[in-house]
Amino acid sequence: MGDDAQFGDILSAIGEQLGAKASSATDPTNRRKLKGIHFEYGADPKAVHDMAGSSGYSLASNWFTQVLGQLAVANSITKSELCVFLWVAGGQTPGTGIAQYTQQEITNGLNKIAAQKGGKKITRSTVNRAVRALCEYHWLEKDGNGRIQMNVRLWFQGNSTAQAEVLAEIADKHDKEDPDAFPYGLGPREDLQQELDLDFGTSPGLDRKRRTG
Repeated sequence: MGDDAQFGDILSAIGEQLGAKASSATDPTNRRKLKGIHFEYGADPKAVHDMAGSSGYSLASNWFTQVLGQLAVANSITKSELCVFLWVAGGQTPGTGIAQYTQQEITNGLNKIAAQKGGKKITRSTVNRAVRALCEYHWLEKDGNGRIQMNVRLWFQGNSTAQAEVLAEIADKHDKEDPDAFPYGLGPREDLQQELDLDFGTSPGLDRKRRTG
């Protein structure tokens, strides 16, 4: 009986905390006040990260993020290639790996701060060359009608299920048996990549031929 009464007291305390009445099944003659009870609420597992801006966030390969920095320091990619890639990567439609941009829209977007400050701007022709190079590296792929497919093995906005679906769609468009097909066979391919691989491991095709443009 004592256990039943204590259980009823707990139900009553919970009801008071939630602004609800205790269950009618609780025996009022055995009701006692509980002292020193406090309730702890765990964080909502679905809560989002606290990220700057209103565009959400993406997942990036840690290996690729570090190699990206190394390639930039080593001048193995151009400033325009880096800027165009980051702009496109940040503009993905969630769960698709697709960014809907014309080259003029990329140009205008990258020039926003430069235009405000009267600084040096990137030209559309430079953006065009950068997009071509990034496609050669298999970091991006043109998908027609202003659509740009991100290499979702490098950078993706979405969960693992969505990424697997995108990879399956990409595989249907390419030779699944070709290790150099998009989204594999990553570039730019430089002799210096052998040195980078000492720290970060290899990625298929990354050091197979020298960059030509």
